[in-house]
Amino acid sequence: MKILVTGGAGFIGSNFVRHVLTAHPDDAVINFDKLTYAGNLENLRDVETDPRYRFVRGDIGDRAQVLEAMEGVDAVVHFAAETHVDRSNAGAAEFLSTNVTGTFTLLEAARELKVARFVAIGTDEVYGSIAKGAARELDPLNPSNPYSASKAAADLLARAYWTTHRLPVIVTRSSNNFGPYQYPEKVIPLFITNAIEDKPLPLYGDGKNVRDWLYVLDNCAAIDLVLRKGKEGEVYNIGGSHEVENIVLTRQVLHLVGKPETLITPVVDRPGHDRRYALDSGKAHGLGWKPTHTFPKALEATVSWYKEHEAWWKPIKSGAFRAYYEKQYQSR
Repeated sequence: MKILVTGGAGFIGSNFVRHVLTAHPDDAVINFDKLTYAGNLENLRDVETDPRYRFVRGDIGDRAQVLEAMEGVDAVVHFAAETHVDRSNAGAAEFLSTNVTGTFTLLEAARELKVARFVAIGTDEVYGSIAKGAARELDPLNPSNPYSASKAAADLLARAYWTTHRLPVIVTRSSNNFGPYQYPEKVIPLFITNAIEDKPLPLYGDGKNVRDWLYVLDNCAAIDLVLRKGKEGEVYNIGGSHEVENIVLTRQVLHLVGKPETLITPVVDRPGHDRRYALDSGKAHGLGWKPTHTFPKALEATVSWYKEHEAWWKPIKSGAFRAYYEKQYQSR
């Protein structure tokens, strides 16, 4: 199978590229990425000489670039997105342009080229905050911030291309991912790297917001299975089934890094901060998928990775990220 992976230089995308090349010796991957702030070719240095792998720098909003990159592929797995809630709250234009218009451009190209499979990667955040139980695929979408609203729009557009044009689209919605190569604006890599550097860990509000955590390699395995065995026109939730309050997660990170809880620094809560996310992943389980990494072991492995790869994240945190971080947290 020849697969076009959009956003393959990002966190989940790069892990998926590596997963496919490892798990499927006969597959080939085209990594189509604009290399915005969170895209990093260092994520894939270990595969860049593989003859089955090719990188193409391009913008998913550019129709000509998309058509050229998509020509002759068997499947598209669409990761490319603006993903950080805080950045969307500060300015939503890039989120609408990339997540909605970019997805539209890809869907149109896939329809024109008659691509046999299109997997759109989504998020549990489209369901909004859930007080009890877990979200199922047919539950109403109730996004709370510009990021999740843009992803909900992308999901609905993808489903519409199945309904209207019979483009063979499948949508996945995963819970919060963590693992190696995650850009350090997200809570787990931010807190791990801050702890390593003896810097404060800025914890939003009362710290009791709950997230369901999924190790990125488990998500990649699920997406790969959906790509090959999922039913066209369907949505598949992919959850880790491990809910944790943010304050508990923060203490676990500090324990693993070996730093004191005095580094925890409460800050003013994020506007519209969803209280709890949870997914019912029974449909994905029905395909034969379940997470194989326990949360404690995966978190320990993630902490070890960041300890051992300071050369990867320190240049990131010393660059443009520093200005973003100071603006985001210093005034809270």
